[in-house]
Amino acid sequence: MKAPSVVLADDHGAIRAGLRIMLEAQGIRVVGEAADGDVAVRNAAALRPDVVLMDLRMPGRDGVSATREIVDRGLGDVLVLTSFDEDDLVLGAIRAGAVGFLLKTVDAPTLVQAVRSVAAGEGALDPRVTRRALAAAAQGAAAPSPSAQDRVDLTSREQEVLDGILQGWSNAQLAARLQISVPTVKTHVSNVLTKLGARSRSHAAALVRGRDS
Repeated sequence: MKAPSVVLADDHGAIRAGLRIMLEAQGIRVVGEAADGDVAVRNAAALRPDVVLMDLRMPGRDGVSATREIVDRGLGDVLVLTSFDEDDLVLGAIRAGAVGFLLKTVDAPTLVQAVRSVAAGEGALDPRVTRRALAAAAQGAAAPSPSAQDRVDLTSREQEVLDGILQGWSNAQLAARLQISVPTVKTHVSNVLTKLGARSRSHAAALVRGRDS
């Protein structure tokens, strides 16, 4: 299997160097770096990485705005690295379409596995990040759009898949628990996101938590 390719976006050179060492030691290809959002978008457009590892707070263009353009243009999947004081930015990144969230204190094995999961078309959500973000959403910070409220005619199977998404299960875990194939899971996930008007699994979870509040 081809090794995932990654662009690192963080304004601290030392952090980028540390991330590069952790990833390349496990065979993941770091194909580019960026110190701000504009460069991150340009590098994603030029290099078409599997994953953009995105810091949210950078000088100039921030990571939320860069994430939105990268997702809108289909330039790669965005995996966010965040700290404990960035809940507002995390919510913005959820709406922008980021598919994964990890704390900056993540260890190397968790980071590597998250990159591989995102590159394989799945999400990667640190429970500590999503718990805070979804709690904020339930308080109204990420209220659902009318389209999310109007289009919740899920089938029983789609509801089971959505329940699994809320638990943070991967496609493989969903397939095993529901006793269906991974391609079938992917189809159901796609249908759920479409019906909720969500851009990613994390966005779907935020919409549902907001809807239930």
